[in-house]
Amino acid sequence: MTFADRLALFDLDHTLLPFDSDHLWADFLARTGRAGDPQIARQRNDELLRRYDEGTLGAQEAADFMLGLLRLGTPQELAQWQGEYMEEIILPGILPVARELVARHQDRGDLCAIVTSTNAFVTRPIADALGIRDLIATIPECDAQGCYTGRISGTASFQAGKVLRVRAWLQELGLDLESFKESWFYSDSVNDLPLLEVVDHPVATNPSPALRELAKGRGWQILDLFADIRP
Repeated sequence: MTFADRLALFDLDHTLLPFDSDHLWADFLARTGRAGDPQIARQRNDELLRRYDEGTLGAQEAADFMLGLLRLGTPQELAQWQGEYMEEIILPGILPVARELVARHQDRGDLCAIVTSTNAFVTRPIADALGIRDLIATIPECDAQGCYTGRISGTASFQAGKVLRVRAWLQELGLDLESFKESWFYSDSVNDLPLLEVVDHPVATNPSPALRELAKGRGWQILDLFADIRP
């Protein structure tokens, strides 16, 4: 089997999307009355996003809230809600500039993957909509009946966990990061510093203020895909 000699990894939220898909999924469930008291759910959701942006949010704490949302409905109800969410929020938010960035790597044959902390239930349809087959995301645990438990399965795709998950994925393909002549990782967040530091081309994409400052200091490329949306 022939493999690409270049690797392109993409964070998702605020990187290929101009918003946080996890935060908006929780907000969608709250405002449609599917997550208990709407005001309380939205306040908790906003607090978690603020702490994520600051780099002070732990994977388990995020999972307790975000993966707990997957226990609110049956598999059939979740599938219906997810379809509504994709049509109402996600698909209008996938902008041409993001598709063009992905296409530049795909068109020259690079191995591409989304590497996101947001759980796979939320992000698998988004990856499909972006035309990216390989998805490395936090995996929500299911019980024997196929219902979500609210817990993480395996290693969360978060901070240093992203590096572990990428290496495990590549190992399954008989590869490692050193197999590639060049590698890229596009991200907006200082939470992704561990993975940004192990690729050849770290790209601060629509970066948070903290990552922008760090990228300037290290001479990393800064890419503002959504300059008119997020400063």
